[in-house]
Amino acid sequence: MGKKMGRRVLSSLTITAMTVVALLASTGCGMSENTPAGESKSTVQNVARTKSETDILRTNMISEPDSLDPWKSAASDTSAVMQNVFEGLLRYDTDAKILPGLAQSWNLSDDRLTYTFQLNKGVKFHNDHDLTAEDVVYTYQHLAGLDGNKAVAVRYSQIAAVKAINDYEVAITLKKPSAQFPALAAMGMILPKGYDKQAEHPIGTGPYKFVSYTPGQKIVLAKNEAYFDQTRAAKIPKVEIHVIHDQATVISALQSGQLDLARLMSFNSLDVLNKDFNIMKSPSNMVQLLGLNNSVTPLNKLEVRQAINYAIDKKAVIDGVFSGFATELHSNFSPVMKEYYNERLDAYYPYDPEKAKDLLQKAGLLNGFTLNIKVPSNYTMHMDAAQIIAEQLSAVGIKAKIIPVEWATWLEEVNSKANYEATVISLTGKLDPADVLGRFSTSYKRNFTKFRNKEFDELIDRASTESDNEKRVEMYRECQEILAKEAGSVFICDPNIVMAVRKDIQGYKFYPVSFLDLAAISYAGK
Repeated sequence: MGKKMGRRVLSSLTITAMTVVALLASTGCGMSENTPAGESKSTVQNVARTKSETDILRTNMISEPDSLDPWKSAASDTSAVMQNVFEGLLRYDTDAKILPGLAQSWNLSDDRLTYTFQLNKGVKFHNDHDLTAEDVVYTYQHLAGLDGNKAVAVRYSQIAAVKAINDYEVAITLKKPSAQFPALAAMGMILPKGYDKQAEHPIGTGPYKFVSYTPGQKIVLAKNEAYFDQTRAAKIPKVEIHVIHDQATVISALQSGQLDLARLMSFNSLDVLNKDFNIMKSPSNMVQLLGLNNSVTPLNKLEVRQAINYAIDKKAVIDGVFSGFATELHSNFSPVMKEYYNERLDAYYPYDPEKAKDLLQKAGLLNGFTLNIKVPSNYTMHMDAAQIIAEQLSAVGIKAKIIPVEWATWLEEVNSKANYEATVISLTGKLDPADVLGRFSTSYKRNFTKFRNKEFDELIDRASTESDNEKRVEMYRECQEILAKEAGSVFICDPNIVMAVRKDIQGYKFYPVSFLDLAAISYAGK
């Protein structure tokens, strides 16, 4: 992985107590009636909880799961939760260091082509099936498309062969050396051979077992009592993850004691939670962008894409949507990526509406044009950002029309089919720079921006086999420069993850990837 990335700061915000603002009275997600609007006294209170109350943890997710099957899911919200059910051969810690997972150790052959993993013994899937090398072979043959199907993702197509050496040792051979393969081994979730009902009832090896999913309401998980690693075993017997689409309902549910911790979708009501909750924030290693479809007219013109970049005041978006809790970006990398992040791009595309107008005139669009922006309606931060962006585009003559769509529709029309002109969305953080950049490669099937650049593609390929870390880092930085110069999209910011966590809850951790580590969480005194 190159140099180890530094720990991201976990900090509590000091919030000045203010008069409680009236909250929208609303109910949803299968929860009971909310605290009345305008009521300032929280019903949570800082008192000792009964045993039954400490046997359950209730939290939220913003969007519906796109698929419970980890081989089919592409949504960060889903992944963050379901990584408690599924595990890979390796895993990340909070410092982005790669650690043993289902594999207790691994080694690399002298020719740098074959990784051999030694599995932990005594690991059981949630259906009581023993984990063996055959399950790893089954998993990676499917991921790589070696079972007759297409590879689940392009990054797995680098695998040439998978072989069980014995019951607890497996060899994975690559087509060419890849310095980033351990990162991939932390992402490939191992599934039991012969079980084909993952989309209905997921079965993994993780510290939590799947119990149920009620669409529009919640996912329920239960502690895996047979988990193989007691140092990482779950502490709370039951977890409910409620699907909640709006901030008012989240705030109300926290105040009334119906949620114990929650990710906040906007940051303008934090003062009302100060009494009973710690408000924690961290960079998310996520990139919010105005995604541009490079294949449609007039976005297929470089001058038009550059004009849009100059027309966007990113600071206004950060202040208006995130109350300043975000890092301005000029690349598709967050500074969380440390050495890979290209700081040379920090001054790229400053806010300059006059230059935007000049570029539009150069492109033959003196009178502007209409731009349709499809936005997933369940994400408040994207809808709010789209409103600000639309106003800024209007100032340079671009008539932006916001088209709210359901999350499932966005996944189908934008992410899968690229049937759109522009969109506001966030790309989930990855720790493998090839994965981050690969989203814009020609061969990536979900490259919804339709960015195409031969030099960009070749640099990614060369970097993946480069053994000299300094050279590899520079190649990835050059890729970012190409993407910026070609104005593939407008990279806006890395929004902070802001969490409200009950003051009697301990162990919550931030990770540089999308992961809600439920097993680490406990109630004080438990």
